[in-house]
Amino acid sequence: MRRDSGADQDLDLVGRFAPSPTGPLHMGSLITALASYCDIKQRGGRWILRIDDIDPLRTDHRAIANITRTLHAHGLIPDAVPRQQSSFVTRYERALQQLLGLSFYCRCSRNELKDIKLYPGYCRAKKEKSSNCAVRIRVDNRRRSFADALKGDHDYVPSDEFGDFVIWRKDDLVTYHLATACDDAMDYSHILRGDDLFEMTAPQLFIMEKLGLSPPEYAHIPILTYADGTKLSKQTRAPALDTATPEVNIRHALEFLGQNPPTNLMSVNEWIDWAVRQWRLEAVPPQLKPYIASDLA
Repeated sequence: MRRDSGADQDLDLVGRFAPSPTGPLHMGSLITALASYCDIKQRGGRWILRIDDIDPLRTDHRAIANITRTLHAHGLIPDAVPRQQSSFVTRYERALQQLLGLSFYCRCSRNELKDIKLYPGYCRAKKEKSSNCAVRIRVDNRRRSFADALKGDHDYVPSDEFGDFVIWRKDDLVTYHLATACDDAMDYSHILRGDDLFEMTAPQLFIMEKLGLSPPEYAHIPILTYADGTKLSKQTRAPALDTATPEVNIRHALEFLGQNPPTNLMSVNEWIDWAVRQWRLEAVPPQLKPYIASDLA
C-alpha cells in the first residue's frame, strides 16, 4: 500500500511521534519524540506529528497547539501538517466494516470483567447488534511472532496473550487498537515508541493481519520514570518542558538515551544535526536512569 509522500524525501520511510493531547509535553515526551525523529531522519525518511485525539473526553484542544510549539522550540519540525486521528474516522469505519465478519457484539460491562484477564467469551455467539454494545474481534490460537529492533523477537498466541478484544466502543468511538493499527500500517514504515506500549503491538498486528495490511517495523524504547518507577505523565504531575531552555533539554534527553552528547552548549539546530548524525539505536540503555528534576538544572 502506498504511504503518504513528501516532495524531497524517501517516500517509503516515514516515522511518527503520536502524543495524546491531554497536557503539555514533558521530558519523557521529548525523549520519545527525539528518538523517533533521529531514527527516521538518519534513515533519510520523513517525520510526522500525529495527534491521537480519538477520545473527545480526554482531548485538551489547547494542548494540541502547545505540543506543536514545544516541538518546534526544540528543533523537531514535522515534514507535513500535523495529523489528527479525529480526521480519519471514515478510515476506521471502513476497517470496522471489513472486520465485522470476524467480530461479535458485546454487552459486557467493565465491572463484569474487571477481575478477568482474558475475555471469557460470554457474548461470542451474539450476531445481532443491539443498543449499548461494543464490537470485539475474535482471536485464534495460532502462534505468531514479530521483531522489535531493541527487544528482539516476540512470540505470542492471541488467545493466550490478549484474548478477544474491543475494536469499537459502546459509545460509538473507535478504540486505540483499531485506530493505531490502521494508521501505523497505512501511513508509516517505522514505529519507535515507549515500551509501555509494547504489549499493544501484538493486538495491533492481529488487526493489520485481518485487514490485509503490511506492518511497519517496530522499536520500543524504555520510558522515563521517577525513582520509584512511576511513569512521568500528566497524572503524576510531570513538569512541562521549559521552552526557554531547549538546548539544555535536548542534551539531557540525549543523555537519557545513552547517546553520549558533547558537553559544549550548541544552538538547537546544531544539537539536532548532531543527534541525527550520531544517532545509535543500539546505544539506548535497557532502562533509563530515573528522572530527578534537580539533576537537570
